[in-house]
Amino acid sequence: MEKKKIEKEYLLKLNLLNKHNNLYYDKSKPQISDSKYDKLKAEIQNLEKKFKFLNNINSPSKTVGFKPSKIFEKYKHKVQMLSLSNAFDYEDLRNFEKKILNFLNKNTELQYSVEPKIDGVSASLTYRNKELVHGVSRGDGKIGEIITDNLKTINDIPLKISSSNFPKEIEIRGEVFIKKKDFLRIKDNFANPRNAASGSLRQKDPQQTKKIPLNFIAYTFGFIEKNYFIYQSDFLKELKNWGFKTNLDNKVLSGITNLIEFHKKFEERRFDLDYDVDGLVYKINEINLQNRLGFTSNAPRWAIAHKFSADNANTRVLNIEIQVGRTGALTPVAKVEPVNIGGVVVSNATLHNEEEIKRKDIRIGDIVKIERAGDVIPHVIEVDKIKRDKNSKEFQFPLKCPFCGSETIKEFNKTTKKYDAVRRCMNSKFLCEKIAIEKIKHFVSKEALNIDGLGKKVVEKFWDLRLIKMPQDIFRLDYNKIKNLEGWGQTSVNNLKSSIEKSKKVTLQKFVYSIGIRHIGIENAKIISENVKNISEFIKIIKNKKYDYFLNIDGIGETQINSLRHFFSYELNFKIMFELSRILNIVSDNSNRSGKLKNKTFMFTGKLDGISRAEAKSMIEKNSGNTMSNISKNLDFLVIGENPTKRKIEQAKKLNIKVIKQRELYKLLN
Repeated sequence: MEKKKIEKEYLLKLNLLNKHNNLYYDKSKPQISDSKYDKLKAEIQNLEKKFKFLNNINSPSKTVGFKPSKIFEKYKHKVQMLSLSNAFDYEDLRNFEKKILNFLNKNTELQYSVEPKIDGVSASLTYRNKELVHGVSRGDGKIGEIITDNLKTINDIPLKISSSNFPKEIEIRGEVFIKKKDFLRIKDNFANPRNAASGSLRQKDPQQTKKIPLNFIAYTFGFIEKNYFIYQSDFLKELKNWGFKTNLDNKVLSGITNLIEFHKKFEERRFDLDYDVDGLVYKINEINLQNRLGFTSNAPRWAIAHKFSADNANTRVLNIEIQVGRTGALTPVAKVEPVNIGGVVVSNATLHNEEEIKRKDIRIGDIVKIERAGDVIPHVIEVDKIKRDKNSKEFQFPLKCPFCGSETIKEFNKTTKKYDAVRRCMNSKFLCEKIAIEKIKHFVSKEALNIDGLGKKVVEKFWDLRLIKMPQDIFRLDYNKIKNLEGWGQTSVNNLKSSIEKSKKVTLQKFVYSIGIRHIGIENAKIISENVKNISEFIKIIKNKKYDYFLNIDGIGETQINSLRHFFSYELNFKIMFELSRILNIVSDNSNRSGKLKNKTFMFTGKLDGISRAEAKSMIEKNSGNTMSNISKNLDFLVIGENPTKRKIEQAKKLNIKVIKQRELYKLLN
């Protein structure tokens, strides 16, 4: 009876939350303040934590807000709106600059455009013929939502530009935010200024958005028809001339020491500013160098966010639990008494690995200091041993997997000549339940197949109900059974079915990544997909155990090759991949590439003049070519620099491979 009473209370709260979600996002008529909404949401999540039998597809722990896709039209960014990497101290900044200098093959002092990082919502404005035609949210970086009418209500955003030198087409990017003094007037309706800005831009009715005192600061461009700017700082000045507001605290500085000094002074007065700020952004000031440096898969190489000091608080360790990831890594997590750190309630903190627990001597019952820096997962920074119970015992890390009982090991790293800090369950055949579940979560994740509606909790529930045991089971789901589950109905089932069907068309890069092979992240998957013709060729290489093929791919080393060999030494893993290749429409990443070097392969020997190997490789890839690390009959060009290896030149000539100098490579690139 007690269980039924709890379930009834849970469902009543859940229905109330969904009602307010609908009123806020779909009807644009919120009836409760954000603080009351957050309280209701927290009550639901606390019930779920306390009573494990509570589980519902519409729970706030499984959903984020209310999908705006029914309200807003989608828009593909011409240039991706990526996030920034974070730095927290001198060492982070030193490594950031070192990577840039290595990439550029330079040893010089770099100049940076320094800009405050406003805590708001990113937006993109496209102008054609001096008129605003599209206003778009960042979305997932590739695709955003058209919110033009809402953005037009912001006075800081000019609708028409009168300047004669304004580009024919340009995409201007900036931050939408609310000033602190303005937020005080509406604080009863929103949790914080950022939420107020975000919620306002998602209003269906622009007249509702107009009521919120939104501001816009411009800071960069995405697409520009013709770029004549030499420096980022020049562009910021021109933005002001065009009628856009820019930050008055923008600076140009050189050298890490000066960046650190300015950061320290700016942090001291951050609370005196009339807007919320969580750090500074450093951009290489010379735009030509920005173009040369380019991007990684998720961030520009030429910019970084230097976050302000982390927030921390003291709390008690209630328990230490062991989690097992998709690669078998055993990760200890401290369950702590909930504590508010920087406006976020923290109840879990990572302990990283077995060695970290031993080094800091962290025990159950200890009073510890928890730190949360930006978006970094909270972690334990120190133990207050004076307050430790005299009867406390050292934590004993399990030597067997807590989920399948298999032996765990620490692998020996041949490069460092040391054993890894991470202990792993070596059961790689989908026989360890936890590893299998985590592999499926990885398979459906945003970076992989991106199946909306199959969140972590749903995967776990479907696993318990034996609806999913292998990745391919996702495409054979019994929707009639799902429809009858609590919290599901025909609409949610149809949405899930549609999302699964949509995911069947996937690039080779995402497919290789989705399989969940250790050491094959999104970047390595990209390198493999660009060098392997198609999925059939990839399967053929694996089936015939021709792993030496990957030795010729620049960027794929012995670690990745051994990982591929180990993963596919299990017949079940190959069978899963093969079955998925029959179900999915796996398209080649090279199919639409049409650069000057399409289908051409290059290798370098000797020191290049003026650029690093990394930049030369990036230059070739931007023009649809590929680079190799070994000479073979598949190589088209051997590019020689200063003091080349004679053996490589002789090998190339024997195989009739064209040997060219750096200037000839430039001619190929025109």
